[in-house]
Amino acid sequence: MTPLPSMTIRGRTLLPIVQGGMGVGISASRLAGAVAKEGAMGTIASIDLRHHHPDLLELCKQDPTQATMEAANLTALRREITAAKAISEGRGMVAVNVMRAVGSYAAAVKTACESGADAIVMGAGLPLDLPDLTQGVDIALIPILSDSRGIALVLKKWLKKNRLPDAIVIEHPAHAGGHLGVANIADIPNERFEFQRVIDETMLTFDSLGIDRAQIPLIVAGGIDSHAAVRHWLTAGASGVQLGTAFAVTQEGDAHPEFKRILADATPEDIVEFVSVTGLPARAVNTPWLSRYLRNEQRIRDKIGSRPHACPTGLNCLSACGLRDGIEKFGHFCIDTRLAAALRGDRANGLFFRGREALPFGSAIRSVRELLDLLILDVRPGLAA
Repeated sequence: MTPLPSMTIRGRTLLPIVQGGMGVGISASRLAGAVAKEGAMGTIASIDLRHHHPDLLELCKQDPTQATMEAANLTALRREITAAKAISEGRGMVAVNVMRAVGSYAAAVKTACESGADAIVMGAGLPLDLPDLTQGVDIALIPILSDSRGIALVLKKWLKKNRLPDAIVIEHPAHAGGHLGVANIADIPNERFEFQRVIDETMLTFDSLGIDRAQIPLIVAGGIDSHAAVRHWLTAGASGVQLGTAFAVTQEGDAHPEFKRILADATPEDIVEFVSVTGLPARAVNTPWLSRYLRNEQRIRDKIGSRPHACPTGLNCLSACGLRDGIEKFGHFCIDTRLAAALRGDRANGLFFRGREALPFGSAIRSVRELLDLLILDVRPGLAA
Protein backbone atom coordinates (compact mmCIF):
# COMPACT_ATOMS: atom_id res chain seq x y z
CA MET A 1 0.00 0.00 0.00
CA THR A 2 1.27 3.46 -0.87
CA PRO A 3 2.24 5.35 2.29
CA LEU A 4 0.31 8.47 3.15
CA PRO A 5 1.78 11.86 2.23
CA SER A 6 4.21 13.36 4.72
CA MET A 7 3.69 16.61 6.61
CA THR A 8 6.21 19.47 6.78
CA ILE A 9 6.43 21.70 9.85
CA ARG A 10 9.07 24.41 10.01
CA GLY A 11 11.18 22.68 7.40
CA ARG A 12 10.97 19.20 8.97
CA THR A 13 9.39 16.32 7.09
CA LEU A 14 7.24 14.18 9.38
CA LEU A 15 4.77 11.37 9.31
CA PRO A 16 1.29 13.00 9.27
CA ILE A 17 0.70 11.91 12.87
CA VAL A 18 0.89 13.99 16.05
CA GLN A 19 0.78 12.52 19.55
CA GLY A 20 -1.26 14.89 21.66
CA GLY A 21 -0.03 16.28 24.97
CA MET A 22 -1.60 14.68 28.05
CA GLY A 23 -0.99 15.79 31.63
CA VAL A 24 -0.35 15.23 34.46
CA GLY A 25 2.66 13.19 33.33
CA ILE A 26 0.74 10.95 30.92
CA SER A 27 2.84 12.07 27.94
CA ALA A 28 6.41 12.64 29.10
CA SER A 29 9.82 11.80 27.67
CA ARG A 30 9.36 8.07 27.12
CA LEU A 31 6.25 8.40 24.97
CA ALA A 32 7.18 11.63 23.18
CA GLY A 33 10.68 10.36 22.43
CA ALA A 34 9.39 7.05 21.07
CA VAL A 35 6.91 8.80 18.76
CA ALA A 36 9.55 11.23 17.50
CA LYS A 37 12.01 8.39 16.90
CA GLU A 38 9.54 6.89 14.43
CA GLY A 39 9.46 10.17 12.48
CA ALA A 40 6.27 11.70 13.85
CA MET A 41 5.67 14.50 16.38
CA GLY A 42 5.79 13.44 20.02
CA THR A 43 4.51 15.82 22.69
CA ILE A 44 5.45 16.32 26.33
CA ALA A 45 2.68 17.84 28.46
CA SER A 46 4.40 20.50 30.56
CA ILE A 47 2.00 20.53 33.50
CA ASP A 48 3.36 19.13 36.80
CA LEU A 49 6.00 16.69 35.59
CA ARG A 50 7.42 16.45 39.13
CA HIS A 51 5.58 13.15 39.55
CA HIS A 52 8.15 11.38 37.37
CA HIS A 53 11.02 12.59 39.56
CA PRO A 54 11.15 11.30 43.16
CA ASP A 55 13.91 13.71 44.16
CA LEU A 56 11.78 16.69 43.09
CA LEU A 57 8.75 15.35 44.93
CA GLU A 58 10.87 14.97 48.06
CA LEU A 59 12.19 18.52 47.63
CA CYS A 60 8.62 19.81 47.44
CA LYS A 61 7.65 17.73 50.45
CA GLN A 62 10.43 19.33 52.48
CA ASP A 63 9.59 22.83 51.24
CA PRO A 64 5.94 22.89 50.08
CA THR A 65 5.92 26.48 48.86
CA GLN A 66 4.55 27.50 45.50
CA ALA A 67 7.94 28.88 44.42
CA THR A 68 9.66 25.57 45.18
CA MET A 69 7.02 23.54 43.35
CA GLU A 70 7.07 25.77 40.29
CA ALA A 71 10.88 25.60 40.15
CA ALA A 72 10.72 21.81 40.52
CA ASN A 73 8.25 21.57 37.66
CA LEU A 74 10.51 23.57 35.39
CA THR A 75 13.46 21.36 36.34
CA ALA A 76 11.35 18.31 35.52
CA LEU A 77 10.36 19.81 32.17
CA ARG A 78 14.02 20.40 31.28
CA ARG A 79 14.88 16.82 32.19
CA GLU A 80 11.99 15.40 30.19
CA ILE A 81 12.83 17.39 27.06
CA THR A 82 16.48 16.32 27.25
CA ALA A 83 15.49 12.68 27.73
CA ALA A 84 12.94 12.74 24.89
CA LYS A 85 15.45 14.28 22.49
CA ALA A 86 17.96 11.56 23.38
CA ILE A 87 15.37 8.83 22.75
CA SER A 88 14.35 10.38 19.42
CA GLU A 89 17.91 10.24 18.08
CA GLY A 90 17.29 13.43 16.12
CA ARG A 91 14.28 12.11 14.26
CA GLY A 92 10.79 13.57 14.12
CA MET A 93 9.96 16.46 16.43
CA VAL A 94 9.66 16.76 20.20
CA ALA A 95 6.98 19.29 21.09
CA VAL A 96 5.92 20.69 24.45
CA ASN A 97 2.24 21.25 25.17
CA VAL A 98 1.59 24.31 27.33
CA MET A 99 -1.86 25.16 28.68
CA ARG A 100 -2.63 28.87 28.36
CA ALA A 101 -4.90 28.54 31.42
CA VAL A 102 -1.98 27.62 33.67
CA GLY A 103 -0.57 30.48 35.74
CA SER A 104 3.07 29.63 34.96
CA TYR A 105 2.57 29.13 31.21
CA ALA A 106 5.10 31.82 30.25
CA ALA A 107 7.82 30.17 32.33
CA ALA A 108 7.02 26.80 30.73
CA VAL A 109 7.34 28.32 27.25
CA LYS A 110 10.70 29.87 28.14
CA THR A 111 11.99 26.61 29.60
CA ALA A 112 10.88 24.65 26.54
CA CYS A 113 12.71 27.08 24.26
CA GLU A 114 15.89 27.00 26.35
CA SER A 115 15.85 23.20 26.61
CA GLY A 116 15.79 22.50 22.89
CA ALA A 117 12.14 21.61 22.23
CA ASP A 118 11.25 21.61 18.55
CA ALA A 119 7.75 23.04 18.96
CA ILE A 120 5.36 24.69 21.40
CA VAL A 121 1.76 23.51 21.19
CA MET A 122 -0.66 25.73 23.12
CA GLY A 123 -4.31 25.19 23.95
CA ALA A 124 -6.74 25.81 26.83
CA GLY A 125 -7.12 29.45 25.82
CA LEU A 126 -6.19 31.76 22.98
CA PRO A 127 -2.37 31.89 22.61
CA LEU A 128 -2.31 35.51 21.46
CA ASP A 129 0.99 36.33 23.16
CA LEU A 130 2.89 33.19 22.13
CA PRO A 131 4.89 35.01 19.40
CA ASP A 132 6.02 37.57 21.98
CA LEU A 133 7.17 34.87 24.39
CA THR A 134 9.24 33.13 21.71
CA GLN A 135 10.64 36.11 19.85
CA GLY A 136 14.01 35.34 18.28
CA VAL A 137 13.76 31.59 18.96
CA ASP A 138 13.77 29.05 16.12
CA ILE A 139 10.86 26.96 17.33
CA ALA A 140 7.59 25.87 15.74
CA LEU A 141 4.46 27.48 17.20
CA ILE A 142 1.25 25.47 17.00
CA PRO A 143 -2.02 26.73 18.51
CA ILE A 144 -4.88 24.36 19.36
CA LEU A 145 -8.26 25.78 18.35
CA SER A 146 -11.73 24.37 17.73
CA ASP A 147 -13.45 26.61 15.18
CA SER A 148 -12.63 28.89 12.27
CA ARG A 149 -13.49 32.04 14.23
CA GLY A 150 -10.77 31.30 16.76
CA ILE A 151 -8.32 30.49 14.00
CA ALA A 152 -9.07 33.75 12.17
CA LEU A 153 -8.58 35.76 15.37
CA VAL A 154 -5.21 34.15 16.10
CA LEU A 155 -4.03 34.61 12.52
CA LYS A 156 -4.95 38.32 12.49
CA LYS A 157 -3.30 38.97 15.87
CA TRP A 158 -0.15 37.05 14.94
CA LEU A 159 0.15 38.76 11.56
CA LYS A 160 0.49 42.07 13.40
CA LYS A 161 3.48 40.52 15.19
CA ASN A 162 4.98 39.36 11.86
CA ARG A 163 4.52 35.70 12.81
CA LEU A 164 2.33 32.91 11.53
CA PRO A 165 1.61 29.53 13.11
CA ASP A 166 3.79 26.70 11.82
CA ALA A 167 0.71 24.46 12.01
CA ILE A 168 -2.75 24.59 13.58
CA VAL A 169 -4.41 21.78 15.53
CA ILE A 170 -8.19 21.71 15.05
CA GLU A 171 -9.63 19.88 18.05
CA HIS A 172 -13.21 18.63 17.88
CA PRO A 173 -14.86 18.88 21.33
CA ALA A 174 -17.33 16.10 20.50
CA HIS A 175 -14.53 13.53 20.25
CA ALA A 176 -11.43 14.65 22.15
CA GLY A 177 -10.56 13.74 25.74
CA GLY A 178 -9.67 16.00 28.65
CA HIS A 179 -10.65 19.66 28.63
CA LEU A 180 -12.80 20.59 25.65
CA GLY A 181 -12.69 23.89 23.77
CA VAL A 182 -16.28 24.97 24.39
CA ALA A 183 -17.94 27.23 26.93
CA ASN A 184 -20.49 24.67 28.09
CA ILE A 185 -21.56 21.08 27.52
CA ALA A 186 -24.54 22.12 25.38
CA ASP A 187 -22.11 23.58 22.80
CA ILE A 188 -20.28 20.29 22.20
CA PRO A 189 -22.37 19.06 19.23
CA ASN A 190 -22.40 22.47 17.49
CA GLU A 191 -21.83 22.06 13.76
CA ARG A 192 -19.29 24.88 13.69
CA PHE A 193 -16.74 22.38 15.07
CA GLU A 194 -17.13 19.86 12.24
CA PHE A 195 -13.70 19.24 10.74
CA GLN A 196 -14.72 19.75 7.11
CA ARG A 197 -16.43 23.04 7.88
CA VAL A 198 -13.46 24.32 9.87
CA ILE A 199 -11.01 23.26 7.15
CA ASP A 200 -13.03 24.90 4.38
CA GLU A 201 -13.63 28.13 6.32
CA THR A 202 -9.98 28.32 7.36
CA MET A 203 -8.87 28.00 3.74
CA LEU A 204 -11.09 30.98 2.91
CA THR A 205 -9.52 32.88 5.81
CA PHE A 206 -6.07 32.09 4.41
CA ASP A 207 -7.20 33.51 1.05
CA SER A 208 -8.60 36.69 2.60
CA LEU A 209 -5.40 37.31 4.56
CA GLY A 210 -3.11 36.56 1.63
CA ILE A 211 -1.70 33.38 3.21
CA ASP A 212 -0.69 30.51 0.95
CA ARG A 213 -3.05 27.60 1.67
CA ALA A 214 -0.11 25.20 1.74
CA GLN A 215 1.89 27.33 4.17
CA ILE A 216 0.20 26.29 7.41
CA PRO A 217 -0.59 22.58 7.90
CA LEU A 218 -3.95 21.86 9.50
CA ILE A 219 -4.02 18.94 11.93
CA VAL A 220 -7.38 17.49 12.97
CA ALA A 221 -7.68 16.07 16.48
CA GLY A 222 -10.41 13.90 17.99
CA GLY A 223 -12.05 10.67 16.91
CA ILE A 224 -9.19 9.37 14.73
CA ASP A 225 -9.05 5.61 15.23
CA SER A 226 -7.99 3.99 11.95
CA HIS A 227 -5.97 4.24 8.77
CA ALA A 228 -9.19 4.96 6.89
CA ALA A 229 -9.89 7.96 9.13
CA VAL A 230 -6.38 9.31 8.60
CA ARG A 231 -6.61 8.87 4.85
CA HIS A 232 -10.07 10.49 4.78
CA TRP A 233 -8.97 13.67 6.50
CA LEU A 234 -5.75 13.99 4.53
CA THR A 235 -7.84 13.76 1.38
CA ALA A 236 -10.29 16.33 2.79
CA GLY A 237 -7.65 19.03 3.19
CA ALA A 238 -5.86 18.30 6.46
CA SER A 239 -2.11 17.75 6.50
CA GLY A 240 -2.07 15.56 9.60
CA VAL A 241 -4.05 14.09 12.46
CA GLN A 242 -3.55 14.13 16.22
CA LEU A 243 -4.33 11.30 18.63
CA GLY A 244 -4.16 11.29 22.41
CA THR A 245 -5.79 8.31 24.13
CA ALA A 246 -4.48 5.80 21.57
CA PHE A 247 -0.91 6.86 22.37
CA ALA A 248 -1.54 7.04 26.12
CA VAL A 249 -2.24 3.32 26.25
CA THR A 250 0.82 2.22 24.22
CA GLN A 251 3.59 0.21 25.83
CA GLU A 252 5.79 3.30 25.84
CA GLY A 253 3.14 5.49 27.49
CA ASP A 254 4.47 7.15 30.63
CA ALA A 255 1.53 6.30 32.93
CA HIS A 256 1.11 3.30 35.23
CA PRO A 257 -0.05 0.05 33.54
CA GLU A 258 -3.33 0.24 35.47
CA PHE A 259 -3.98 3.69 33.94
CA LYS A 260 -3.65 2.15 30.49
CA ARG A 261 -5.92 -0.75 31.41
CA ILE A 262 -8.65 1.59 32.67
CA LEU A 263 -8.60 3.63 29.46
CA ALA A 264 -8.34 0.62 27.16
CA ASP A 265 -11.20 -1.26 28.83
CA ALA A 266 -13.59 1.71 28.96
CA THR A 267 -16.76 1.39 26.86
CA PRO A 268 -18.76 4.33 25.46
CA GLU A 269 -21.13 3.95 28.41
CA ASP A 270 -18.20 4.45 30.80
CA ILE A 271 -17.30 7.89 29.41
CA VAL A 272 -18.96 11.03 30.77
CA GLU A 273 -18.82 14.80 30.29
CA PHE A 274 -18.75 17.23 33.19
CA VAL A 275 -17.66 20.77 34.12
CA SER A 276 -14.05 20.88 35.28
CA VAL A 277 -12.38 23.27 37.71
CA THR A 278 -11.31 25.36 34.72
CA GLY A 279 -14.97 26.06 33.93
CA LEU A 280 -14.61 24.12 30.68
CA PRO A 281 -16.43 20.88 29.92
CA ALA A 282 -14.23 17.79 30.09
CA ARG A 283 -14.52 14.14 29.08
CA ALA A 284 -13.29 11.24 31.21
CA VAL A 285 -13.90 7.67 32.33
CA ASN A 286 -16.63 7.44 34.96
CA THR A 287 -14.44 5.89 37.68
CA PRO A 288 -15.49 5.64 41.36
CA TRP A 289 -14.18 9.09 42.32
CA LEU A 290 -15.81 10.86 39.34
CA SER A 291 -19.06 8.99 39.91
CA ARG A 292 -19.13 10.14 43.55
CA TYR A 293 -18.25 13.68 42.59
CA LEU A 294 -20.97 13.96 39.96
CA ARG A 295 -23.52 12.40 42.29
CA ASN A 296 -22.74 15.04 44.93
CA GLU A 297 -21.83 17.91 42.61
CA GLN A 298 -24.81 20.11 43.42
CA ARG A 299 -24.37 19.61 47.16
CA ILE A 300 -20.68 20.50 46.81
CA ARG A 301 -21.56 23.62 44.84
CA ASP A 302 -24.12 24.68 47.44
CA LYS A 303 -21.64 24.12 50.25
CA ILE A 304 -18.73 25.93 48.63
CA GLY A 305 -20.73 28.65 46.90
CA SER A 306 -18.48 31.60 46.17
CA ARG A 307 -16.11 31.09 49.10
CA PRO A 308 -12.45 30.82 48.09
CA HIS A 309 -10.44 27.88 49.46
CA ALA A 310 -6.75 27.38 49.98
CA CYS A 311 -5.16 25.37 47.16
CA PRO A 312 -4.90 21.78 48.48
CA THR A 313 -1.42 21.28 47.00
CA GLY A 314 -0.10 24.83 47.32
CA LEU A 315 0.83 24.79 43.64
CA ASN A 316 -1.95 27.14 42.50
CA CYS A 317 -1.51 25.68 39.05
CA LEU A 318 -4.47 27.30 37.29
CA SER A 319 -4.90 31.02 36.69
CA ALA A 320 -8.61 30.51 37.50
CA CYS A 321 -9.68 27.55 39.63
CA GLY A 322 -13.24 26.77 40.64
CA LEU A 323 -12.22 25.30 44.01
CA ARG A 324 -9.53 27.78 45.03
CA ASP A 325 -11.29 30.89 43.78
CA GLY A 326 -14.82 29.86 44.75
CA ILE A 327 -16.21 30.23 41.23
CA GLU A 328 -19.70 28.82 41.62
CA LYS A 329 -20.27 27.66 38.03
CA PHE A 330 -16.90 25.89 37.80
CA GLY A 331 -16.08 22.42 39.10
CA HIS A 332 -14.96 22.14 42.73
CA PHE A 333 -12.10 19.66 43.19
CA CYS A 334 -8.31 19.67 42.96
CA ILE A 335 -7.50 18.65 39.42
CA ASP A 336 -3.77 18.25 40.07
CA THR A 337 -4.42 15.76 42.87
CA ARG A 338 -6.88 13.77 40.78
CA LEU A 339 -4.71 13.64 37.65
CA ALA A 340 -1.67 12.63 39.72
CA ALA A 341 -3.72 9.78 41.18
CA ALA A 342 -4.65 8.69 37.65
CA LEU A 343 -0.98 8.71 36.62
CA ARG A 344 -0.34 6.21 39.44
CA GLY A 345 -3.21 4.05 38.22
CA ASP A 346 -5.35 4.76 41.30
CA ARG A 347 -8.77 3.76 40.01
CA ALA A 348 -10.57 4.75 43.21
CA ASN A 349 -9.28 8.33 43.37
CA GLY A 350 -8.04 9.34 39.94
CA LEU A 351 -9.51 11.40 37.11
CA PHE A 352 -8.90 9.49 33.88
CA PHE A 353 -9.34 11.73 30.84
CA ARG A 354 -10.21 9.83 27.66
CA GLY A 355 -11.47 10.43 24.13
CA ARG A 356 -14.93 9.17 23.20
CA GLU A 357 -14.13 6.74 20.36
CA ALA A 358 -13.01 3.11 20.47
CA LEU A 359 -9.25 2.62 20.36
CA PRO A 360 -7.48 1.31 17.22
CA PHE A 361 -6.46 -1.96 18.93
CA GLY A 362 -9.50 -2.24 21.15
CA SER A 363 -8.40 -3.17 24.67
CA ALA A 364 -4.99 -4.45 23.54
CA ILE A 365 -1.87 -2.60 24.71
CA ARG A 366 0.46 -2.24 21.72
CA SER A 367 3.66 -0.38 20.90
CA VAL A 368 4.04 3.06 19.34
CA ARG A 369 5.51 1.43 16.24
CA GLU A 370 2.49 -0.86 15.85
CA LEU A 371 0.09 2.06 16.27
CA LEU A 372 1.90 4.09 13.61
CA ASP A 373 2.03 1.07 11.27
CA LEU A 374 -1.73 0.76 11.62
CA LEU A 375 -2.41 4.45 11.07
CA ILE A 376 0.00 4.93 8.17
CA LEU A 377 0.09 1.54 6.44
CA ASP A 378 -3.12 -0.14 7.64
CA VAL A 379 -1.20 -3.17 8.91
CA ARG A 380 -1.49 -4.79 12.33
CA PRO A 381 1.88 -6.39 13.09
CA GLY A 382 1.84 -8.98 15.82
CA LEU A 383 -1.89 -8.69 16.49
CA ALA A 384 -2.41 -12.45 16.23
CA ALA A 385 0.29 -12.96 18.87
